[in-house]
Amino acid sequence: MLEAFPMNRDESKPHVLVVEDARDIREPLARYLREHGYRATTAPDAAAARKIMKAAGIDIVVLDIMMPGEDGLSLCRSIRETTQTPVILLTARGEEVDRIIGLEMGADDYIPKPFSPRELIARVAAVLRRTQALPPRQKPPTAARIRFGDWMLDTGQRELIGQDGVAMPLSSGEFRLLTALLERPKIALTRNQLLDLTKGRDADLFDRSIDNHVSRLRKKIEPDPKNPRYIKTVWGGGYIFAMEPVTE
Repeated sequence: MLEAFPMNRDESKPHVLVVEDARDIREPLARYLREHGYRATTAPDAAAARKIMKAAGIDIVVLDIMMPGEDGLSLCRSIRETTQTPVILLTARGEEVDRIIGLEMGADDYIPKPFSPRELIARVAAVLRRTQALPPRQKPPTAARIRFGDWMLDTGQRELIGQDGVAMPLSSGEFRLLTALLERPKIALTRNQLLDLTKGRDADLFDRSIDNHVSRLRKKIEPDPKNPRYIKTVWGGGYIFAMEPVTE
């Protein structure tokens, strides 16, 4: 069942979708968001959230992980595969495994329950500032295969296939970084932008650096890693995927 859309229709205000099965949490949270300059719509489950996202322009989703039926992690994965809408996860347990899985699936941030509404407002504002400054995808996120040079990245299977048909193993971080670069070819991306695009800003959970990932990727895909053909360094900090890939 879809929840009522907010009465305040000021299109200039960011539109937040709160997906939470507990009414005593989602309604006060939506009210608090509206009081602090946001439009807010609520959904009690994943099915209702999907309908709302099809019918309305949503700028950010605040999503509970533990819901009956389809859980928040599954919905987060679907949102990430089909849109660029940022997601903040709410987790009752606050366990590290939930945070890791959520971030691996593409969540932009997470907040363990119980939380302060003021903290959520601050997180929403920070994620919107970050994501709205990112360059848009040039390639469709639904593309199953992306070819470049001697390689083909199968995004569905999360495999990088060489000309010989053999899969080159990629870590989760390497896969996300390569995907982010391939989706924005010939666009210079700073290290901070790449961190945001790969959802690797939580240093406690992801002890990695963009430079290390780039170095490992170059060793795997470049004919000459010291003179890269695909992933080139941008003077002043950052990287660019220098070739125009082909999507299938």
